[in-house]
Amino acid sequence: MKKIILASASPRRKEILGITGLKFTVCASDYEEDLALSLRPRQLARFLSRKKAETVSGNYRNALIIAADTFIVFKNRLLGKPHTDREAEKMLRMLNGRSHSVITGFTIIDTGTGRKLSRSIETKVYFKRLSSEEIHAYIRSKEPLDKAGAYAIQGLGAVFIEKIEGDFFNVVGLPLCALTDALRQFGVNVLKEVP
Repeated sequence: MKKIILASASPRRKEILGITGLKFTVCASDYEEDLALSLRPRQLARFLSRKKAETVSGNYRNALIIAADTFIVFKNRLLGKPHTDREAEKMLRMLNGRSHSVITGFTIIDTGTGRKLSRSIETKVYFKRLSSEEIHAYIRSKEPLDKAGAYAIQGLGAVFIEKIEGDFFNVVGLPLCALTDALRQFGVNVLKEVP
């Protein structure tokens, strides 16, 4: 089997891919994402993931490169990761008591054949109504920083989620079902690889 490279520094993506039991190496992409590009959200997610994969692909011969990019769409506005408490509060107030979409684009590149596949997956997330005290307490936890949309569904942020429609792992950062289906097209069947 070809070597599998996860082109991401995200510990969450590493953990999700690890669920499959596949052996892989992590090599973070240094591609600078730009959410201001004039593409539709699902197109943008595919584009950014492809650029991340391409940045890493030149370092490997005969390997499968997997890259992903996740962001939130609320009323046609893209929300990336907040870098300050103030940005996190603004995002949480925006999402408060409303629904939004989480979009992840992923790309697989076979460096041996040059074949590329990019897909985007969308999951709808419904927030409960939060008090100002809840928002401030959550921000003090520091969990919202460096998370798309200022929350972690796999962490303390889960207490804010009333329901989701779609793939839970997509909200965390890697749509496992769609990814494993796509990997089969590259000759990798997760269930056959399990010892």
